[in-house]
Amino acid sequence: MITVEYVRLMARYNLWQNNALIAAAETLDQAALDADRGAFFGSILATFNHLLWADQIWMSRLDGWAAPQVGISGSVSLWPTLAAWKADRMRADGRIRLWAQRLRPIDLRGPLIWYSGSQGRDISRPVATCVMHMFNHQTHHRGQVHAMLTAAGATTTDTDLVFMPEDT
Repeated sequence: MITVEYVRLMARYNLWQNNALIAAAETLDQAALDADRGAFFGSILATFNHLLWADQIWMSRLDGWAAPQVGISGSVSLWPTLAAWKADRMRADGRIRLWAQRLRPIDLRGPLIWYSGSQGRDISRPVATCVMHMFNHQTHHRGQVHAMLTAAGATTTDTDLVFMPEDT
């Protein structure tokens, strides 16, 4: 289904895109980051928060990270400022890259079983599907943030995977 090379590529892409969005977001003030822009989670910062929360949840299942102690509804307010979010985002991105580098083909096989708070039950899915979902979820919400940043007047950069620098 997927390979460790795919996972490593997507971990690099995640880091590249998050760095680009951080640079754009840092040109805005707190009010602009907190303004409700009509997106699913409302604001730029709330969407950033949810995205990092979700990465922590998935990596708790995939690599034993500590899971956030709040559910989806609390995911939007874990980091009250861009600076606080950025520090944990950068740590998480580095850890995701290290996890991807350690990954072996066997690690992508078999089921992943977890309790889903949003579904209120145990779930079992193939590990490879869960890994693809994590990266797809990142891309989805980063797209929302990219649109909100652009609408707020920030200058954003390319998001095309094929244009990612080789040294990322």
